[in-house]
Formats: sequence, structure tokens, C-alpha cells
Amino acid sequence: MFYELAAPTWGPEEIEAAKRVIDSGYTTMGNEVRAFEAEFASYFGVAHGIMVNSGSSANLISTAALFYKADCPLRRGDEVIVPAISWATTYHPLQQYGLKLKFVDIDLQTLNMDVSLLEKALSPKTRAIVAVSILGNPAALDVIRTFADTHGLYLIEDNCESMDAELGGRKCGTFGHLNTFSFFFSHHISTMEGGMVVTDDDELADLCRSLRAHGWTRDLPPGSSIYTRKSQDHFEAYRFILPGYNVRPLEIEAAVGRVQLGKLPAFTEARRRNLALFQDLMGNDERFIIQRENGRSSSFSFTIILNPQLDIDRNTVFAALTEADIGFRIITGGNFLRHDVLKHYDYEIVGGAAPNADIAHDFGFFVGNHPFDLECQIRTLRDVLDHVCR
Repeated sequence: MFYELAAPTWGPEEIEAAKRVIDSGYTTMGNEVRAFEAEFASYFGVAHGIMVNSGSSANLISTAALFYKADCPLRRGDEVIVPAISWATTYHPLQQYGLKLKFVDIDLQTLNMDVSLLEKALSPKTRAIVAVSILGNPAALDVIRTFADTHGLYLIEDNCESMDAELGGRKCGTFGHLNTFSFFFSHHISTMEGGMVVTDDDELADLCRSLRAHGWTRDLPPGSSIYTRKSQDHFEAYRFILPGYNVRPLEIEAAVGRVQLGKLPAFTEARRRNLALFQDLMGNDERFIIQRENGRSSSFSFTIILNPQLDIDRNTVFAALTEADIGFRIITGGNFLRHDVLKHYDYEIVGGAAPNADIAHDFGFFVGNHPFDLECQIRTLRDVLDHVCR
């Protein structure tokens, strides 16, 4: 395809790392995972990294960990504030643990949660917020964290789409009590499948480690606060303390992740160069609403919303993009309130509607950004859109 939605980023170094693990004969979670966790946590300036098999699993064990805290755990029926646009597995763990979701509309310019609605979303039963930075663009994480601290709320930061983005000189994925990342094929770094939880909280880190692997104690450090060792006998290494999962990563994924992490700064700079060109070509055209950068985006992709006041037919635009061999898709998961799965949720829409999320859903789409030069593709995209939207 002339302009792909996603592109591979592996070189011979990643292949060699994978081969090294295969040749070692040890492929399950081990030394490579521990090394990648430490290197990833260091890159983001946090104390703990807990690798899992996907960003979705990172969200799952983060939600679960808050239910098993010694003090002030979450409980079924508590409320959590969420944005109307994100990926499905931002929301599913919250539903699965019996939380009520308070959906907040987005800011149409940034595509992130409209923080002016936070006070309206708050109730005596509110216990947490999930902040999501959409497609590389930092949400108002500083505002959200201040709001959370003021009201005694937990903050989970879902940073699966925005690795290496920054707000106020601080990396996104570090503002929450728990923060999640994804290493899926199309994301900023790729380990095939994979994800990470990062946190500065020792207790939450140990809860995540136990939940990741069967709920056992085997992977916990000496002196962990979440259990008391009873004996030195054979049973202790396989002692179960939490109703956990098996969402462990593989050594191959971690070995590849270590190589990819070393390339991340150059990847991000290439994405930002492409973003600057896209902004220059598209930013002042009233026919299109493009994502306004908040802080420093790591530019997962380029979002385009056709101005709903100008009666541009999106299907005609899609036909032109298809003819030009340009890939496109819905913005993240679109307005989540429009999905059938909501019939299984306990939820409320703050203000009764999410009109901006609807506009993004009905008039928006995105095209890919990659960590290499896309000048030809971006200029062609601009020409196609200019022609079809006249």
C-alpha cells in the first residue's frame, strides 16, 4: 500500500535479540523481562515496571490492584470518571470489576477528556479517574492529577497510545498512581504483543506482580508488604494470595523491547517531524479539524475531522482515499457510547450526551504516522483531500 496505517519498525537487531532468546532455550518470563522492566522504568523515571502480555492486560491488573490495596480499596459500585473516546479495554476491566462508569465528553480540538466537566462528573461515590491521551496527544494530565488529589481519587493513566509524549517537561505515563503502556505491532515500540504497568507505589507494584502470575507470591521481592512469609518449606514458592491471572510476557518480547526502547527517542523525533509537516499543510484549513497539540505529542497518527458545518460527505472522502491507496480507520474506538457492549455496563453520561465524541465518530478518521520520513505520503494525502473536499 502507498500509505499504510501501520508499518514494521524492526531491524536486524530485533531479530538477533529474538534469536538469542530462542537459542538460550529459556523463553518464558525471566531475566530479559526483568532487565526490560528496569530499563523501561528508568527511561520514564519511575520506581517500578511490571511487564505483561498486552496493554489491555496492563489495564486489567491496574484496575484489579486498586481492589486489593490494604487501605481504601476500590469496591464494586464505586464510580470512575472516563472519557467518551478510548479503546475498549480502557473500559472493560472497570465493568468487569463492578464499577459504574461516568462518561465525560471530549474536547473536539484535542480529542481528550474535557476537563471542564470534571466537577460535574464528581459525586460522593466517585473513587477514581482514568485519563487517556489519545493517539500521542497528552491529555490535561496536570489538571486531572490535581483534581484527583484534591478529591482523594485514584488516577489510572492509560498511556497505551502515547508513549514518549510529554506535558510540562514530564513524560506521559507517569502522572497516575498506575500507568499503562502497550507494545502492540502498530504502537510506538513493538514487541509483537506486550504491555507494561509503571508506578512509584511499592504496594501497587507488588499487587500487580502477583496478579500478573496466578496471584502467587513467587515473583514478589523479599519483605513485600502485601503478604507475610510463613515458612521456608516447599509450599511457599507456590502460595496463592490473590485471585490473579496468567498475563505474563515472553522473554522474546522483552529482548526485542530492550532494543526498541533504545530506538524510541529517534522514532519519536521522526514522528514529530512528520507531524510538523502535517500541521503545516492541514492546520489552517477550515474544512478540516486536526488534533490540537497539548504539550509535546508523540504523534501515533494524524486525525482528521471533516468540518460538520460544511456538509462534506465522508463516504466520498473514503472512496478517494481508497483510490489513492491510503489507509484510514476510525479514531481509536470512536465514541464508546455508540457500541453494543454498553448494554452490559452500569454507566452514566455526564450532561446527558457527548456531542463532541459523536462528531469525531461521525465525521472523523485517522491515517498513519511512522518513525520514518513520510513527506511524499503526507503531501499526497493533502492533495487528495483538497481535491475531494472542494
